[in-house]
Amino acid sequence: MTLLFEADLADIDVLKLLKICVIHDLAEAISGDVPAPSQSSDDGRAARERQDLLTLCKALPEDLSAEVVALWDEYAEAKSPEAILAKGFDKIETMLQHVKGRNAPDFDYAFNLGYGREATDRHPLLRNLRLLADNLTQLEMISQAGE
Repeated sequence: MTLLFEADLADIDVLKLLKICVIHDLAEAISGDVPAPSQSSDDGRAARERQDLLTLCKALPEDLSAEVVALWDEYAEAKSPEAILAKGFDKIETMLQHVKGRNAPDFDYAFNLGYGREATDRHPLLRNLRLLADNLTQLEMISQAGE
């Protein structure tokens, strides 16, 4: 998404955004990804992922390790324009997977309509993409109801 919308990100450090996008999922190489419907805010996932990231970074030179961890923290806290976009793109990408990917027959598409709202409401581009993803979700819900 970063590459697709680069022209719309004039005030954004695109290289930093790309780094954050790549780094934010690194820790999942150890503990795995948790499907969005199974996530909760108090599941300890963030602390576990951060610890896994520190484990991965042990082999790196100290300065590179510090940069990777700082960018991961920045994403986790969504404290820069680049981190806000990375977090929002991540949520929208998940929603699109739910609409266009394979799901269990009993998948609750209504989940998408509330998922990641805080992250996708923080930037105009994200809000517009969210509207499109919500529309696709509603169409899928209608389609599923008709089957």
